[in-house]
Amino acid sequence: MARIYKTRTWHGELAPSMEELEFLALEAYAHLPEDFRKLTGEIVIQIAEFPTDEIMDDLSLETPFDLLGLFEGRGIAERWNPQTGEGPNRITLYRRAMLDYWAENEETLGDIVTHVLVHEIGHHFGLSDEDMEKIEEAAE
Repeated sequence: MARIYKTRTWHGELAPSMEELEFLALEAYAHLPEDFRKLTGEIVIQIAEFPTDEIMDDLSLETPFDLLGLFEGRGIAERWNPQTGEGPNRITLYRRAMLDYWAENEETLGDIVTHVLVHEIGHHFGLSDEDMEKIEEAAE
């Protein structure tokens, strides 16, 4: 059975809602190699229209379309501890920026979501671009 997130083109349809994009992201994440997913530990994947003003300022973004996704969390040795009050690792995907990127490129939305997930996680954990490219290939 073909994976919906990889094959659905959305041609002739309305842009996916935040809920549909979240489903797409969860499905894409579930198809990433297990060893790679273990890097994140417990993770929350959420969708927002745009980054907050605080994130825009912290990252010196010129426009809210400059950021497709953001990983926030800690490495394996610094995992969530209920006594610190910190939550699990989190990836936020920015719907409007992703849709804008998708409209300007020939990639499927599923491929873009997978790419953003892999790169947000990979950069956070210090993986090379070559390592992340292999992970994306393994997800197909």
